[in-house]
Amino acid sequence: MAAHPSIAITAGEPAGIGPELIAMLAARHAQHPFPARLVVLGDKALLAERARRIDAHVLYANYDPLAFAPVGGSIELWNQPLAAPAVPGHPDPTNARSVLSMLEAGCDACATGAFAALVTGPVQKSAMQDAGIPFSGHTEFFAERTHTRRVVMMLTTSGASPLRVALVTTHLPLRDVPAAITADAVRETLAIVRRGLIDQFDVANPRLAVCGLNPHAGEGGHLGREDLDIITPAIEAARIDGVNVTGPLPADTVFVPDVAHRFDAIVAMYHDQGLPVLKAASFGTGINVTLGLPFVRTSVDHGTALDLAVDAKRAKTADVGSLVAAVDLAIEIAARAGD
Repeated sequence: MAAHPSIAITAGEPAGIGPELIAMLAARHAQHPFPARLVVLGDKALLAERARRIDAHVLYANYDPLAFAPVGGSIELWNQPLAAPAVPGHPDPTNARSVLSMLEAGCDACATGAFAALVTGPVQKSAMQDAGIPFSGHTEFFAERTHTRRVVMMLTTSGASPLRVALVTTHLPLRDVPAAITADAVRETLAIVRRGLIDQFDVANPRLAVCGLNPHAGEGGHLGREDLDIITPAIEAARIDGVNVTGPLPADTVFVPDVAHRFDAIVAMYHDQGLPVLKAASFGTGINVTLGLPFVRTSVDHGTALDLAVDAKRAKTADVGSLVAAVDLAIEIAARAGD
């Protein structure tokens, strides 16, 4: 596996920019091959059509799980038929079940060891929900599918000095966040982040910073007591568990570069506390990683970009950088795990 990992890639929302990004990835792979076997899960006709739409001259090979695929060979396609034709820029709930089936296939294949890692393209959660599917995100879906009690969403930049931001809570309405911030949630998140940095990122003794929930980390209890009563005891318990952790720190200062560089990851309490900072610093090249799953999962740092997908001329301008970075990281982690 270390020399030649097999990586599964889901094409994402069929009406979004995912199929075009797959075509761009395939074109790049033809010129500069990734050191891996790449298998895309998506609708065969759709992917061919959307490649032609942006003048990407790529040829996908049919996926054969029993065949030997040489490093640098064509990207393979594991056909996942859609229920209805996809119109760029206009998600159709009719296809929601097809998208979910694609995610199920990728997840199950990784969980059984058929692939070393899963890279996911962006999906349109609203289309899934409009179809009556209670889908809040890839992170939660894969956790439930693999019967994993807790996983952690972490976004990272690439490069020699990456900024990494992990979350205690993910896709929750803001009004529901305080109740979800429990001592167990914080302590378990810290343990998962520490283990993920050691196992997947080769960080020997991860240094973690924890954001407070309230402004100024609660201002000594004057701006809310969660930081004193919940987060601080959880941090103290995590230290007993061996976690090298500092906090709670005010979220408006911990991301200042001179402070952030002291840590290997910053743990934020909720989605829009930490991710806007990371995306402002690296949008288009950031990578989403799910820690705690029984397999490696990475993803792009952006959404379905329906506004780009609807217009063929604009679709050609889509930036494939985040998908390339997600594939690179998946290969790197898979290779490290195979050493």
